[in-house]
Amino acid sequence: MASCSWIALVLSVLALAGCSASAGLPSYGVVPDFSLTDQSNQPFLSANVLRGKVWIADFIFTNCAGPCPRMSAQMRQVDNALHNIKLVSFTVDPARDTPEVLQKYAQRYQAEPGIWYFLTGSQSDLHNLARNVFLLGDVNGDLQHSTRFVLIDKRSRVRGYYLTSDDDAIPRLIADAKHVAKERF
Repeated sequence: MASCSWIALVLSVLALAGCSASAGLPSYGVVPDFSLTDQSNQPFLSANVLRGKVWIADFIFTNCAGPCPRMSAQMRQVDNALHNIKLVSFTVDPARDTPEVLQKYAQRYQAEPGIWYFLTGSQSDLHNLARNVFLLGDVNGDLQHSTRFVLIDKRSRVRGYYLTSDDDAIPRLIADAKHVAKERF
C-alpha cells in the first residue's frame, strides 16, 4: 500500500509541475533577433524593442481584399484587451508596403505607436522570418500568407498559433497571452 501512495504522490507532483511555469503552452522554437524598418521609416531592432516582452505577430499586406482587414481588426481587438503586449504586423508585400503606406494603414487601425508595429524590409528577410522562424509559409511575391497569429513569450519563444478564422481564436490568444505574461522570466 505504501508504494501506491508513493506513486500517487509522484504523479501528483508531475502533474502540478507541468501546469505551473508554462501555462500549458508548448514552445515551438525561438525567434532570433532581426532588423527591419517600421511604419515611421525608422530602423526596428527586435533586440531593442521586443526582448523581454510578450508579443504577438502576424503577416498581412495593406492592399489585401481578403483576410487582412479582418486580421487587423482582430489585432486591434487584442490590443484593446491587453496591456504591455507588443504587436508586430509583418508585410508580405514589401515592394508596395513602404513605410509611408504602412503608416497610413496603421492609422486606419488606430495602432498606438510604440505598441503596434508594422514592419517591412527586404523580401528575403521577410521570407526568412515567415518560413524559417515563424513556420508560416513563404514571402515570395505571390501574396499568399498565413492567417495565423503567433504568440511569443519574454524569452522569444513561439508559444502558440491561432487561426484567425476560428471563432475562439482571439479569446484563446488573449487568455494565453495573459498567462504567458505572468510567467517568470
